[in-house]
Amino acid sequence: MLYHLHELQRRFLSPMSVWAEATSQLFSSPYSPLAYTPMARRLSAGYDLLHRIGKLYEKPAFGLTSTRVGDTDVAVVEEVAIDKPFCRLLHFRRELPARSRRAADPRVLLVAPLSGHYATLLRDTVRTLMPDHDVWVTDWVDAKMVPVAAGPFHLDDYVGYVIEFIQALGPDVHVISVCQPTVPVLAAVSLMASNKDPKLPKSMTMMGGPIDTRRNPTQVNALAMRKPYEWFERHVIFKVPTSYPGYLRKVYPGFLQHAGFVAMNPDRHLNSHWDYYLDLVKGDNEDVESHRAFYDEYNAVLDLPAEYYLDTIRIVFQEHRLPNGTWKVHGELVKPADIRSVALFTIEGELDDISGSGQTQAAHDLCTGIPKSKQRHLTVHGAGHYGIFSGRRWREQVAPQIAGFIREHA
Repeated sequence: MLYHLHELQRRFLSPMSVWAEATSQLFSSPYSPLAYTPMARRLSAGYDLLHRIGKLYEKPAFGLTSTRVGDTDVAVVEEVAIDKPFCRLLHFRRELPARSRRAADPRVLLVAPLSGHYATLLRDTVRTLMPDHDVWVTDWVDAKMVPVAAGPFHLDDYVGYVIEFIQALGPDVHVISVCQPTVPVLAAVSLMASNKDPKLPKSMTMMGGPIDTRRNPTQVNALAMRKPYEWFERHVIFKVPTSYPGYLRKVYPGFLQHAGFVAMNPDRHLNSHWDYYLDLVKGDNEDVESHRAFYDEYNAVLDLPAEYYLDTIRIVFQEHRLPNGTWKVHGELVKPADIRSVALFTIEGELDDISGSGQTQAAHDLCTGIPKSKQRHLTVHGAGHYGIFSGRRWREQVAPQIAGFIREHA
């Protein structure tokens, strides 16, 4: 019922949002006489803010059409390499000259989180990696767009997808996982190592992920522990309404996840929107565009398959099966200690309020078979969760260390 009410609200707000946008233009366009009336700037700003509050935020595009390799601008083509029901593997192919030595740049599989936002949240991550790496990204599909006939999608299936992608790109691939996928990526590499898979990756870089959520638990971890599994099953799982291809599929709706994100820092978002209004009034176009770019991404959310979401709650946050050594994927025990040849780099933000300090670093305690010479950890001082993969700290402090680590173990 909640999902249907949300859809009803969205359909009600949509025409209001369109009207607010048009009215904002009436008070700001140089060709409109209303733009020269008293209070025009404030009225235009108010209607623009109303438009953005009520609009539907669609999946953003990566929009990465070029990169700079050395001293040369190079075109980039976004291709779908593997198309599966719940995920597309994207390749950002750089159109390098046929004999360019850069064609041998390290191949990187960037595993994006399936936790409410689209893979485009890692746009800055991809943009920064592209000049020196051959980049491939997991682009997760909105579950409400996947027909029921495609079947369920469990956390075990996620691990299977990662193994398939690594095998498709191996054996020289380097895996980078951001936030949530650190757990299934570690499971995937562990299973490949146990089975002596010849296409094991050269290295795995894990950033801000919930390997062991018992260390420095955050609000996110506390909620998962405070409520029983059945509570999540009864209160946050809904069936997709009739207007989508995934009609009747059970999902954890993206709008609930988004509400949770906002509720963690309501004052910050309120102040951000107030500053946006003031910037519109002042005509500060640079800050206005920065706000729009951030919230176009932040407000665009996707639904998660119910099976996958509930598996994650139980296996990762409540029973801690990975650090406890009790997790079985399709009946096979996950044994990180079997990993020996894959280099491990863990990265955390000092101020991360989603994956607390020490939760990612816990991977080193599990991967006892990896020589110390192939292990590294970095805590980014002053960085929150998003700061380790996006923004100035990511570009200036984190990315160069990842690039060096990859080349050291290529």
